[in-house]
Amino acid sequence: MATLFGNYLRGQRARRRISLRQFSQRAALDPGNVSKLERGLLAPPESEDVLMRYAGALGIARGSVEWQELVDMAAASRGELPPDLSDDAAVVSALPLLFRTLRGQRVTPQLMQAVVRKVRESRSKDTR
Repeated sequence: MATLFGNYLRGQRARRRISLRQFSQRAALDPGNVSKLERGLLAPPESEDVLMRYAGALGIARGSVEWQELVDMAAASRGELPPDLSDDAAVVSALPLLFRTLRGQRVTPQLMQAVVRKVRESRSKDTR
């Protein structure tokens, strides 16, 4: 799973034509560790500060869609939910439904509507 983030990072560097050494210099990181990360030998960083260094080296702005993708990819590669989702009780309560669906179990329309209602209620509370 750790290679998911590594492949993502390598792809972002390649798309921007940034070498491993250039990236490492820009982010003030050890090139050997970046290489290990890209090959799945090191886990993605948990620290938002370190992820910001990665983003800065790639020219990714905090709060952008690419930033969210970077954070989400790091969390998924560590086998975790992104922090903003893990703190949302409605999302966490809907996870068993998602797991059942991913395992191929049938989910009734009523159950799906109940989950959607819970998430919407949670989101409307957050905007108040």
